[in-house]
Amino acid sequence: MGQLYCGDNLEIMADMESESVDLTVTSPPYDDLRDYNGYTFDFENIAKQLYRITKQGGVVVWVVADKTKDGDESGTSFRQALYFKEIGFNLFDTMIYAKVQPTVTGFKGYYHCFDYMFVVSRGIPKTINLIVDRRNKKRANGGHTIRRQQNNIMRTSKGKEYKYKKWGVRKNIWEYKIGYNQSAKDKIAFQHPAIFPEKLAEDHILSWSNEGDLVFDPMCGSGTTGKMALKHNRDFIGIDCSEEYVEIARQRLKLLQG
Repeated sequence: MGQLYCGDNLEIMADMESESVDLTVTSPPYDDLRDYNGYTFDFENIAKQLYRITKQGGVVVWVVADKTKDGDESGTSFRQALYFKEIGFNLFDTMIYAKVQPTVTGFKGYYHCFDYMFVVSRGIPKTINLIVDRRNKKRANGGHTIRRQQNNIMRTSKGKEYKYKKWGVRKNIWEYKIGYNQSAKDKIAFQHPAIFPEKLAEDHILSWSNEGDLVFDPMCGSGTTGKMALKHNRDFIGIDCSEEYVEIARQRLKLLQG
């Protein structure tokens, strides 16, 4: 079932062993866009604890976006990414979580349709399982002309043998459907005010960890990261200060047992 803790994440993280976590997948409160039962968080100290408990080669996936007030974005996400670098993390990839359904607001601008997914690591990630699900265009080869030789071997205009691959590595903009019965399939998840898609957590867990690894979420909310970690035979530790949210997470994890 993994381990769920209700309490202050800094206090609980302080009791965790150094370099013990393979992967963290989490999403902090986005500025003050929502009320998480009155919870506020100390980003800099959480980041420092994450660095301490992350293994060499371990990864932290930080899903975040900015508040816009009076036509001005806060820029909090960028400051957080740069702070991760400042304390020793590598900014391995700046990814985009694109939402099929844009968020319609009163702001006089383009509809907001994405959040950032900063992938930071202690050194080069020790586990990189790239997802291969992008359909290649046939004979696409960097613009080079493809010619069939007499022996039926395909070669580029530079003479290099060309072998068509139907599927290629996914790009770093990941698109997900969101909303009721889309972000999650278990209805209880939507008792939390802000869940990210199960598929998002699943894709990162498959990309940056292996079976038996320890996956962590210091702000586990409805338990999406934990559910996907246990589904794919990873260990899991989750923390949330809200008893209500921890209970939601606990019920979702129990659903995996049937």
